[in-house]
Amino acid sequence: MSKESLQSLAERLVAYGRKGGASQIEVTVEEGRERNAFVFGGEVQNLTEAGARNVNMRVFVDGKAATASSSDLAEATLTRLVDGAIARARLGSADPFSGLPQAQPLGAKAEELAIHDPAIGEVATEKLIERARQLETIGLADTRVKKSLGATVGTREGSRTLVNSQGFSGSFRRSAIFCNVGFQAGEGQNLLQESWGDASRRLADLESPEVVARKAVERTVRLIGARPVPTQKVPMVLEPAMTAWVLGFLARCVGGDAIARRQSVFVDKLGQQVGNELVTIVDDGLLKGGIGTEPFDGEGVPCRTTTVVEKGILKSYLLDTYWGRKLKLPSTGNSNGVNNLFWKAGSSTPAEIVKSVDKGLLLTGVIGLGLMPTTGDMSVGAFGLWIEKGEIVHPVAEVTISGNLGEMLKGVQMVGNDLEMRDSVDGPTVKFAEITVGGKGAA
Repeated sequence: MSKESLQSLAERLVAYGRKGGASQIEVTVEEGRERNAFVFGGEVQNLTEAGARNVNMRVFVDGKAATASSSDLAEATLTRLVDGAIARARLGSADPFSGLPQAQPLGAKAEELAIHDPAIGEVATEKLIERARQLETIGLADTRVKKSLGATVGTREGSRTLVNSQGFSGSFRRSAIFCNVGFQAGEGQNLLQESWGDASRRLADLESPEVVARKAVERTVRLIGARPVPTQKVPMVLEPAMTAWVLGFLARCVGGDAIARRQSVFVDKLGQQVGNELVTIVDDGLLKGGIGTEPFDGEGVPCRTTTVVEKGILKSYLLDTYWGRKLKLPSTGNSNGVNNLFWKAGSSTPAEIVKSVDKGLLLTGVIGLGLMPTTGDMSVGAFGLWIEKGEIVHPVAEVTISGNLGEMLKGVQMVGNDLEMRDSVDGPTVKFAEITVGGKGAA
């Protein structure tokens, strides 16, 4: 079905629902196609191509809500679902915070955001397989690599059409291509594995197989000979991928549900100092070509640029309509979670940051789920590289790191200039003043 046909269908269902007794109704039609090629040992182990088309509806009757969905786009089927949803809503309990947002003008048109590249859909599946094989072959050519963990290359294409009874009607298309490869290195019981990948909204901007494979190899072999270090408190440097990991935790803590339920370290902290002046964190839903970029979120609220933390001051939570109403704050266009969340780059090079550390940890990976949004406490398994007198001296494994997000943000000492938005959550190299590294005994 064409974009116009899908929009017309959604509009008819909204009109039908209003006529049938819905106080408010929202209809979202999503279409998608995905392809994945997984290669292991030079052979195709898994090759998939799937398409999906779904209609999702939210119906409200006097503050009482119900939902319905279908992969059958026959109008007779969908009108029956609308009838059923209205009937179920009438049986529910009213929630004063439920309901649809008022229509607002979009901050940018979909075609201005560079989120759809027709060239991605035109790539032959054989080319995806070929790229996956290249990723493996290039990595295995390095004699330090003992084994491949396999390589994946895939594409995503899709559209969203949303119409509601509040006057909103919009649609957009998006696409992406991604790749990933992993390797194993080491000897005997000291086997280590790492990976690297890339994703892009534009086919031409995807990192080459040579670049991706080389990064995966270097991330793997640098851990050969890793060992624990004594328990001690030291500065910690985060690689960009680890800064993104910390930002993912922060996103949970500033989400509307955690704040409204008072399950976050940042409850009642708007306008207050939560970090030092080196901490500026932004969620940009309109970042051109961004992996998380959309003209509007899943409720039809325009996506926007939201400064979450500015020079250490907490400026905004990330909200959808429901949790925003509970907090008496407007939606920030984040009904789908973060859009493009990043830590604003600083002026230091990664080399300068490492050079500044007399003794400490360069964190390259974590294991486990020891994150507590209510308190901000963090305690997870970790591995990385040990720094002494500004030089990396040996890899580190079998340790834990523990600290508190709030204390870490107030103890930021340096921020790198190496921000590259290759994912929906990303950041530069960052140096924190202190973290507890738990290993064998005490230093």
